Amino acid sequence: MKRIFQNSIALAVVIMVLFIVIPLPVQLLDVLLVVNISLSMLILVITMTVSDALDFSIFPSLLLITTLFRLGLNISTTRQILGNNGNAGTVILSFGNMIAQGNIVLGVIIFLIIVLVQMIVVTKGAERVSEVAARFTLDAMPGKQMAIDADLSSGLIDEQGAKARRAKIQKEADFYGAMDGATKFVKGDAILSLIVTAINFVGGLILGMTMGGMELSAALNTYSIATIGDGLVGQIPSLMISTATAMVVTRTVSDGSLNDDVVRQFLGQPKAILTAGLVIALLGVIPGTPHAPLLIVGIGLAVSGWFIGSSSDRKQVQEMAAQAAAEAQEELPQPSANDFYKDINNIYPLLTVDPIEMEFGYSLIPMVDESSGGKLISRIVIFRRQYAQDMGFVIPSIRFHDSSALGTNQYVVKIKGEEVARGEILVDYYLALEPANPTGEIDGIETVEPAYGIPSRWILPENKEMAEIYGYTVIDPLSVMQTHLSEVVRSHAYELLGRAEVIQLVENLKRTSPELVEEAIPNFLTYAHLERILRNLLREGVPIRDLGTILETAVDALATTKDLDMVTENVRGALSRTITRRFCEHGQLRVVTLDAEVEKRVISSLSKNEQGIYLAMGPDLMQQIVTQLADLIKKFNDLGQTPIVLTSQVIRVYFARMLAQFYPNLYVLAFNEITSDVQIQSLGNISLLRDTGRKAAAV
Repeated sequence: MKRIFQNSIALAVVIMVLFIVIPLPVQLLDVLLVVNISLSMLILVITMTVSDALDFSIFPSLLLITTLFRLGLNISTTRQILGNNGNAGTVILSFGNMIAQGNIVLGVIIFLIIVLVQMIVVTKGAERVSEVAARFTLDAMPGKQMAIDADLSSGLIDEQGAKARRAKIQKEADFYGAMDGATKFVKGDAILSLIVTAINFVGGLILGMTMGGMELSAALNTYSIATIGDGLVGQIPSLMISTATAMVVTRTVSDGSLNDDVVRQFLGQPKAILTAGLVIALLGVIPGTPHAPLLIVGIGLAVSGWFIGSSSDRKQVQEMAAQAAAEAQEELPQPSANDFYKDINNIYPLLTVDPIEMEFGYSLIPMVDESSGGKLISRIVIFRRQYAQDMGFVIPSIRFHDSSALGTNQYVVKIKGEEVARGEILVDYYLALEPANPTGEIDGIETVEPAYGIPSRWILPENKEMAEIYGYTVIDPLSVMQTHLSEVVRSHAYELLGRAEVIQLVENLKRTSPELVEEAIPNFLTYAHLERILRNLLREGVPIRDLGTILETAVDALATTKDLDMVTENVRGALSRTITRRFCEHGQLRVVTLDAEVEKRVISSLSKNEQGIYLAMGPDLMQQIVTQLADLIKKFNDLGQTPIVLTSQVIRVYFARMLAQFYPNLYVLAFNEITSDVQIQSLGNISLLRDTGRKAAAV
C-alpha cells in the first residue's frame, strides 16, 4: 500500500493516458469533470498565495499533467456526445443550458468570447512573458554568480551560503526555462478546444440526422447545447490554468503573496485613491452620466483615500520624530579617526590577512567566474580534496579577486598577504612546452612555464596539433594557471599549517584514537611542538596523514631527546612506507649517493651551540657538492623524475637544509626511510676531488 501511495502520481498520469482509449461511464465522467475544475481552481489559488515562484517549482510539470487530464476528458466527452445522442452527463448539460439560456446563438457567442479571451489575452500574454522571463533570467546569471563570488570573497557569506544561492539561481533558470516550454501546452490546449468544439457540433449534427433520425431543429438544439457545455467545462479549467501561468511568470519581484502585495502597494498610494475618487465623483454630477453609481464609487474611494492618508501621515510624523532623535544623537560630538584608533582593540581588525589569495587581471576573470564557464574554482576543489587524501592536510579556502593594479593577463599568488608567485596567461592561446629535441619548430611567443620554469611558447589554437606532432606538450591556459597555483600551495603548505589547524587535526584523530591523544597531549607533547614536527614533515613533502603513528613515535622519541629535529627524524623512520610510496616509482628508486669520505667530512662539519646542532661546512666542500649535484640533477630532469639524494640518518636533516638553499625541489632521504623491498638505483655519486683532498691534507 505504501509503495502504491509513493507512486500515486505516476499511476494517475497513466490512468489519464488511458482515458483517451477507454470509454468512461457518464456518472464517472461527471465526477472527473468536477475534479478537473476543482484542481484548476486549487492551482490558481496556490499561485496567488506563494511568495516565491520556486515555492511552486512543480508548476511546469503540473501544466503538462492538467493538460493531459483535460485532453483525456475532452476525448471521453466527445465520445459520449457523438455516440450517445448528445448525452454526456448532467455537468455538461447544466453548463450548456446556463450559457445558452434557451438562445443557441447567444450561447455560441459567449463561448467563442471566452475562448478568444483565453487565447488572445491570457495565453498569448503568458507565453510572451514566460519567454522574456526565461531569457532575462539566463542573461542575469553571470552577474548574480559574480555577486555571490564577491560576497564569498569579502566574507559576507560562507561556502554553504554561496552554494545555496548558486543552487537557487540554477533552479530559477531551470524553472523559467521549463515555464517557457510549458506555456506551449496551454496554447495548444486552447487551440484544440476550438477544434473539438467544431467536431462535436458538426459531427453531432451529421450523426443525429443520419443515424439518430432527428430533425434539423432537434439535432441543432441537442448537439449545440452539449457542444457548448462540453467546451465550457473544458475552457473554465483551461482559463484558470492559463491565469495561474500568467500569475507565476509575472510576479518576479514579489516580496509576499499576491494579496499582501496588492494590499500593501495600493494602501501605499492614498493620494492616488483620493484623486481617483474625486474625479469619478465629479463625473457623477455631469448631466447625462449615471449619477448614482459614479457618486457612490467616487465618494467611497475619496473617503478611503482620506482615511488611509491620515493614518499614513500620523505614521510618517512618528518616523520623522524618530529620525530627528537619531539625527540629534548623530550631531553629538563623534570621536575622530585618531580617537577611534586610540582604543587598541579597534586596530586588530586591520591586521587580518587571508592564508591564500589570488589576484588576477581583467582578461582572466572568465577563467575564474563559474557563471561564465570558468572551471578554476572546481579544479581547486578537486585539488584540495586530493591533497588532503595524499598529504593529510586540508588547504584553507583561497580568496579570488580581480586587481586593477595588474596587467590584464597577469595573476599573483599571495601567502598570508605577501606575494610569492606571479604569472602571465594568454587566454586565447595554448602553452607548448618545448621538448629536449623537437622534430620541428612551431611559431609562437616565447615564454617560460610558470610552475616548473620550462622553456615554452604561446601558440595559436590552430597550431596545437602540429605542435604535438613536433613533440611539444600542449597545455590549455586554465591548466597552466591551476598547475602554478597548486605547486605554489604545495611548496608553501607548511606555512599554512598553524596552531588552529593542528588542533583541528588532533580533534579529528580524537574521534578514532581518544586514548592516544589523551596520553600524548599535553603530557608529553604540546601543540606547539607538534606543529613544528608537522611543519618539518610538510616542508620536505612527507605526508602527515598517519597522525596516530606520528604522535606515538614523537612521544617515544621525546623520552630520549628534546631536540625536535631528531624527533622529526625518528618520525620519518616510522613513516618509511609512506615515504617510500611517496617517492618510489614501480619498485625502483633512482637516487644520488654520497661517497663515504664526503659523509665523514659532513659529519665533522656538524657543530653545536645553545640553539642546537647546525652544519658549518667549508666553502670548498660546499662548492664541490653543489657543482656535482647540478650535473646529476640534469639526469633526473631527462628522465622526468624528482631528484633525490640518499644519505645516512645522522646527517640527513642538516644536509637537506643546506641543499634547499640551492635546489629547493631536491629531496634528501635517509637509508632507514626506504623499505627493504625497493630496488635502489644510483644515477651518480658525489665524491671529493683529489686536489681538494691534497689541499685539505696540506692544511
